[in-house]
Amino acid sequence: MSGHDPARFAEIPDEADNDVDAPLPPSKSQRKREATALQDLGENLVKLTTAQLKRIPLPDDVLAAVRLAQGIAQRGGHKRQLQYIGKLMRELDETETDAIRAVLATMQISRR
Repeated sequence: MSGHDPARFAEIPDEADNDVDAPLPPSKSQRKREATALQDLGENLVKLTTAQLKRIPLPDDVLAAVRLAQGIAQRGGHKRQLQYIGKLMRELDETETDAIRAVLATMQISRR
C-alpha cells in the first residue's frame, strides 16, 4: 500500500479554482449579534401573556421553554432559561423567525 492517496489531494482546490465573488461566511461578531437578537426575541416572547402567545406561530419546544421561563422567579435560573430559548430560536429557520417577528410587530403597533 502506498502512502500517497490521490483522492485525498483531489479535494484541495487550486488557486485558480478560488471564486473571488464567493460570499464569505459571517464573522464571529456577526454571528454573536444574530444570536443576541434571537435571544432578545425570545425575551420578548417571555413577556407576553398566554393569550398573546397563542397568536404566535411557535414550535412546541420553544413554546414550552417560554412558558417555563415565565414561571421561573430566580434571576439566575431565568437568565439560563432565556439563553436556552435563544439556542432554540437559533435552530429555527429564517422564515419561522420572520413570522414570529411579524406577529410581534403587529402586537406592538396595536398596543400603542
